[in-house]
Amino acid sequence: MKWFFGACVMLLLALILESGLLAYAMYVLLAMLILTRVLARTWTGNLSATRTCRKVTAEIGDIVPVEVTVRNTGTMPVPWVLLEDMLPRLALQPNQRRLSVKGKRIAIRLIRAGNEAHLNYQLRCRMRGYYQIGPVIMESGDVFGLHRRYRVDAEPHYLLVYPKVVPLQGYDLASRRPIGDVRLIHRLYEDPTRTAGVRPYEHGDPLNRVHWRATAATGILHSKIYEPSTLAGATLVLDFHKESYPSRGEPHRSELAVTTAATLANAVYEMGQQIGLISNGRDTADRIRLEGWEHDHRTRLAAREKAGMRQQNERLQPLVVQTRRGMEQFQRIRETLARVELTDGLSLAELILESASRLPRDATVVALLGAVPAETALALGTLNRQGYAVAAVLIAVEEAQLEKYYGRLLAEGVRDVRILKDELGLQELCQQQVRGANTYAFQVEV
Repeated sequence: MKWFFGACVMLLLALILESGLLAYAMYVLLAMLILTRVLARTWTGNLSATRTCRKVTAEIGDIVPVEVTVRNTGTMPVPWVLLEDMLPRLALQPNQRRLSVKGKRIAIRLIRAGNEAHLNYQLRCRMRGYYQIGPVIMESGDVFGLHRRYRVDAEPHYLLVYPKVVPLQGYDLASRRPIGDVRLIHRLYEDPTRTAGVRPYEHGDPLNRVHWRATAATGILHSKIYEPSTLAGATLVLDFHKESYPSRGEPHRSELAVTTAATLANAVYEMGQQIGLISNGRDTADRIRLEGWEHDHRTRLAAREKAGMRQQNERLQPLVVQTRRGMEQFQRIRETLARVELTDGLSLAELILESASRLPRDATVVALLGAVPAETALALGTLNRQGYAVAAVLIAVEEAQLEKYYGRLLAEGVRDVRILKDELGLQELCQQQVRGANTYAFQVEV
């Protein structure tokens, strides 16, 4: 617009001064501006892009091939076009690279009428996550550089990279003790001191089981229902609040927490026990931006922002995978763990308060913690006093904080505390727990 405005002002001045040469030059300039603008719009309008990505899921270490095809459907050649297949900016940061790119995903091409240009590259998955591949940003313009047009095409693909599952060597399946106090789920053994409810009297119920108060109120015999004295399975409570994982130790500590959760979930699932997951992290899929490829983008920055992923999300709803048995249960948990991200939303104490009603009493509550503030210890202690079996795993906590964290948990009655320093210790941690040992429990001399 600046060129048009300047040319119009100069043309008006030439007409006032009756300068024929200047007026002729401005007529030529205006004609060239109009022509180049039309050509730039026509060239970008004739371009279309498609992407081929045959994998939608991958494991850490897998290589995912991607091919982008850009076709010129017009009758005129496009002198130049800058092609870029977008990838998440956070996944390519040098200090915590999650995806490695081999090949060209950014290139400048000349595309003749009816011909195609190709971008071929490979993605190596270095960390778990949920990644948006695409869309394709195409930038072209006239040969004088007066006008540039941008177009976004090729709807994105989404790649889900599963978290790592550490094999538990020497795991004794006959022990049926994945972590915490885990026994049979069937009500073969009941605790008569813990009443869970009442039911109509059944033939054969002993007199000490009769609930006399309910019988007197209804006039019909009722019997007490006792809570099982045994537990089976686990509900993993993953703390993924940003304050629990300082940037100095990232992304190592948060990734270790996810790996631990996936490994424990797999161990419990393989034994046929019930398993569930609750986390205060956010789901990456919530911040995927689905709109943006049909707009007329005036600048490359606008095209990037429209076609990119949301970097912030105010979502405060916890991630919940109900504690159940079944073949699909572990897969649901693994997919959720693949997409979970650190957030500054719900704290762990708020998460427990929000989700306490969803925690089954016949499964151990296993809290995976990056830090133990007083509120977190109080919330876990409250669960313990309500009759839940609670175990805690401290993830790569600094030595200076161990005694303080353990003291807070112990003061609230949470005595089963595990300390995990690195991924190598995960195998030994689970193995020792299965055998009934507590090698990693923190000991305080009295």
